[in-house]
Amino acid sequence: MKVLVVMGSKSDSPIAEKVTTVLDEFGVPYDVEVASAHRNPKRVEELTRRDYDVFIAIAGLSAALPGVIAAHTTKPVIGVPVSAKLCGLDALLSIAQMPPGVPVAAVGIDNGKNAALLAIEILSLREEGLRKKLEEYREKMGR
Repeated sequence: MKVLVVMGSKSDSPIAEKVTTVLDEFGVPYDVEVASAHRNPKRVEELTRRDYDVFIAIAGLSAALPGVIAAHTTKPVIGVPVSAKLCGLDALLSIAQMPPGVPVAAVGIDNGKNAALLAIEILSLREEGLRKKLEEYREKMGR
């Protein structure tokens, strides 16, 4: 049970930190990599061949990264649009407008926390301990 967080560039680090903070809180193992869908697509493809259960792709502007990852794997891909330009609307639309057969889940602009929580929800389908941690987390939110 492992998550790969892929940033399109190092400038996406603040969003990645939001993701990893939540994954750490839940005890979910992860790796973080930098790979641009435009500058080094072969590296992105290589990352999809590694043994991960969920991919979180953080990208701005044309935000092709989540779609390129999804094109090379049958595992869940979560796209986090970054507000680099146009308040992030360009990135959100790029991620949400995937062609049929290449599904990518999209969370809100700059919302690394929800991306991590969605990954944890996916993993909790097979991991009872995570499901219980999520229930406790949600219970705390309601207080």
